Amino acid sequence: MADPHPPTSTSLCCCRKPLPVPGRPGAEAARARRPHPGSARCPLVDVASASNFQSFQLNHFHLDLRLNFTLKEMTGWLVLDLVPIQPGIDTLVLDTHPSLLIHSIDCKMPGSAQLDRPVSLTYRVDPFTDYGSSLNISLPGVVVQRGKGFQITLRFTTTDGPATWWLDAPLTCGQSQPLVFTLGHSVSNRSFFPCFDTPAVKSTYSATVRVPEGVMVLMSATRSSYSKPDRVFHFSMQYPVPAYLVALVAGELKHVDVGPRSRVWAEPCLLSCALNKLGGSVERWLAVAEDLFGPYPWGRYDIVFLPPSFPIVAMENPCLTFIISSILESRDFLLIDVIHEISHGWFGNAVTNATWEDMWLSEGLATYAQRRITTLAYGEAFTCLETEFRLDALHRQLRLLGDDSPVSKLQVTFEPGVNPSTLMNLFTYEKGFCFASYLCKLCGDVSRFDAFLRAYISQFKFSSVVAEDLIELFLDFFPDLKKEGVAHREGLEFDRWLGGLGAPLYEPDLSAGGVLTRPVHQLCDLWADPAPDPNALPAFDLSTWSSFQTVLFLDRMLDRCPLPHEVMEGLSGTYSRLLASQSAEVQIRWLQMVVRSNYPSEIPAVRSFLHKHTSRMYTVPLYEDLVAGVMKCVAMETYNQTQGRLHPNLRRSLQQIIFQSPNPAPSPPPNSSPFPLPPSNPAHSPHLPHSNPSPSRPPSKPAPPPLLSPNPRPSSAQPPQTYPSLITQTPPLETNTSSFSPPPPPSQTNPSLPTPQTNSSTSSSPSPPQTNPSLPTPQTNSSTSSSPSPPHTNPSLPTPQTNSGTSSSPSPPQTNPSLPTPQTNSSTSSSPSPPLPPPASTTAALILWKVDVSA
Repeated sequence: MADPHPPTSTSLCCCRKPLPVPGRPGAEAARARRPHPGSARCPLVDVASASNFQSFQLNHFHLDLRLNFTLKEMTGWLVLDLVPIQPGIDTLVLDTHPSLLIHSIDCKMPGSAQLDRPVSLTYRVDPFTDYGSSLNISLPGVVVQRGKGFQITLRFTTTDGPATWWLDAPLTCGQSQPLVFTLGHSVSNRSFFPCFDTPAVKSTYSATVRVPEGVMVLMSATRSSYSKPDRVFHFSMQYPVPAYLVALVAGELKHVDVGPRSRVWAEPCLLSCALNKLGGSVERWLAVAEDLFGPYPWGRYDIVFLPPSFPIVAMENPCLTFIISSILESRDFLLIDVIHEISHGWFGNAVTNATWEDMWLSEGLATYAQRRITTLAYGEAFTCLETEFRLDALHRQLRLLGDDSPVSKLQVTFEPGVNPSTLMNLFTYEKGFCFASYLCKLCGDVSRFDAFLRAYISQFKFSSVVAEDLIELFLDFFPDLKKEGVAHREGLEFDRWLGGLGAPLYEPDLSAGGVLTRPVHQLCDLWADPAPDPNALPAFDLSTWSSFQTVLFLDRMLDRCPLPHEVMEGLSGTYSRLLASQSAEVQIRWLQMVVRSNYPSEIPAVRSFLHKHTSRMYTVPLYEDLVAGVMKCVAMETYNQTQGRLHPNLRRSLQQIIFQSPNPAPSPPPNSSPFPLPPSNPAHSPHLPHSNPSPSRPPSKPAPPPLLSPNPRPSSAQPPQTYPSLITQTPPLETNTSSFSPPPPPSQTNPSLPTPQTNSSTSSSPSPPQTNPSLPTPQTNSSTSSSPSPPHTNPSLPTPQTNSGTSSSPSPPQTNPSLPTPQTNSSTSSSPSPPLPPPASTTAALILWKVDVSA
């Protein structure tokens, strides 16, 4: 990857406010920490992390991994470069997971006469929550001198935890080679490697990865190189990032350059389609974003399209966005998702929420930035249409949950033990967007607010912040507004925005989208009558509509389900053939209407859809609807016929929906999310929902009470197959691994565990990069049109007003089987947190870029 501008700092970046004294804070401390803007700041608390990150500065870490596709294991070692920042700390506590096996831990202090050679350390693993454990490492007295640096080396094996997704060849698009990827958002990377798994801690990192022959490895790093003789990949991230943004993918991947700083990676069978859909758009979108928010901070912006088993729509890993390949079916959704992920380069990656309770700082601001980019590139009408579709979903979810639902807050204070992934909901995206729009309105001119956002990025780049940091800077940037007391205006107080329940206090004017939304509203009104005027229907030609218009229409009709038989008969006769030729985002909504209205004539189409699509975003909503109604036998039969092509995590989820739970109550109409695509990980990015709700399934693991996570949203169709082997070589670049040579074998191992086996297969020789021809950019005007499409739909969009670019979308990790945790000396264990009740039902097809997908 290309080498970006030099970093401003190489040391730890975390919340700029003083951090608290050591020790695990309780729920009361967490509840008490929210100050009024401008008041004294309480110490930062992250109840989702077991670590004592407040006591140490993490300057850098290095990973050395060997991937074994046969055993589905990553074995290797991790070196942490630490400095104590508080006196009297004799224990280092890291986040880990039962599926991560610790073999030994050593310590050395470079330049010290006493610890110039590695010394084996004692440690124990204690329960923490259902999504992780705490690794307690006893430190020698000589190490804990404040300001003196030392290195900790941990040898470990990563198995099948929630961060690591091993796909057998049949689950990939080409179906000839296996593939593995990691997904860390929000608290899953503790099962990838031991770490301070909190967004408050940022550091640089480097990595060395050894893989079998014929495997290409990519990571979220600014530099990469490949050593052909050793068949080893080297990576280096020179800017500080939090642990959850460290990502890896390995498999048979090829690339095409789509711009001077962008490359699209995919399995060979997908490359031509990805190039077709993205053309030269990525560079155009990056240029528009830079005009608005300042220079792109990460140097490279590459995209990798992953198989349909990818559990979310997209994930905004720095330098390397992960996107589900199904989204290629719909240009509208692809465009929005990629632009959303690009926006995360500034909002979420460069400036990060310091705790998961302020996740809206990443998702809400990235949603606002995404809509500023689409307004300049495609016009205000297009942006208003997409926004109405998302806000519709927000209000649908609010009706479902109730105005007093605690998840409707922007700042949700959650108890220890609650998984932060449950915070990934439409409020995080859309209520956050509405607050940013309100701040913009206070400025009186959108360009003034653009200037403020540039200042926000400039001041906090590569650090982590809380909401009060943004508000204080806003009031300081606009002293006239501060003098007017805008933070305390009755009914619109900033405190009420952050802590109030219910709908947004302000929503932007979307009347500019009327040219695109008016026909949708009129058609919905026509179908309100069981016998609509047949002379009026021909005026509404859905084949000329954009995907967003069609989805908005179907969402509105889903709100009315179950529909009378005569209405379904009329809709089927008028639209079913057309809808069957469109993207999965469109089809799943129509099929949910079929199931919820118990319309048997279209059930063969439901079966056919579930045979074709193996993505969680599309399967779970339909199975939930089938089981909730009178068609459980259809669900059982279809599952038995298709289970061999489903990822094990998805199979477990569907087994629970179909076989282990009583029929849930029918779910309300689908929720539309602010972003196109399936849903955070139990996790980053839009990551936002495409949206269309269906009844929610009982979670495989109990979920916390106050926080609900919408079901994954639908995504697009499956790609063709064929898969020649290729390894592409990127230009060799230096990596910062010089100070991290492989440590000598430990003098003693702590846990008594068998050493995992690895395979030392080599990787094939790289081939030169390929260039991609630039394709014409989408053109249209206000009323975008798209004819029913073949495998990949391509609705026209308003003519872009800048150069061309690409799009991408985000996603969330999944289940983690609990494995025996290696324990050693002084194995004290705190009692695990009590199980939490499952969340209330939400509509199934509601699509968030990232949501909890644990099986």
